[in-house]
Amino acid sequence: MTKIEIFGLARSSYTRVVRMVCEEKGVDYQLVEAAPHSPEVNAIHPFGKLPVMRHGSFTLCESKAIATYLDRSFPGPALMPSDPKQAALAEQWISLVNSVMDATLVRTYVFHYYFPKTADGKPDQPAIDAMAPTVRRQIALLDQAVSQTDYLAGDQLSLADINLMPILYWVRAFPEGGEMIAASRHLPAYYDRMASRPSFKNTIPPPMPPRQ
Repeated sequence: MTKIEIFGLARSSYTRVVRMVCEEKGVDYQLVEAAPHSPEVNAIHPFGKLPVMRHGSFTLCESKAIATYLDRSFPGPALMPSDPKQAALAEQWISLVNSVMDATLVRTYVFHYYFPKTADGKPDQPAIDAMAPTVRRQIALLDQAVSQTDYLAGDQLSLADINLMPILYWVRAFPEGGEMIAASRHLPAYYDRMASRPSFKNTIPPPMPPRQ
């Protein structure tokens, strides 16, 4: 069988999502380290974003599309509920996580630490403090969501959880986010349970380089 090739960066949350899907499904895959807008990526994604996939002659971009293709194409546990309502709830949370929470928690909060736009290159603490209430509200929303069934949607692991976990991994690495998650009622146990899965352990990204 032709091996799946995933082009992306190991530190990318979205690249990690599709890798976790491969791990959960038992799919033989290869991670090919490639940066945004690199030739390999541009050849598949019209906007040069990560990740992209090649499976033989078939290519695909966008992590949600790739994850869905992998889930439907390979044996192993289904990663979306069969019940239409539960599947819709999973799709709802995938959309919320990818369209709203990633923008807040990773591309704003985490990026304030690792890619600051300050003159001295140090984290913009006033900006971090200003957005802390928004981070807190989103973490509280997630805490409430996982309190019902111990999963983000439905009563078993789904693509919703797989999309969320790489984000929580980075948020926990910084003071405010780590403290907010730890102070939550349900989210710490949820995170620990999900983080114990081989799919999560096998895709832990390399540490970020030290901040100057």
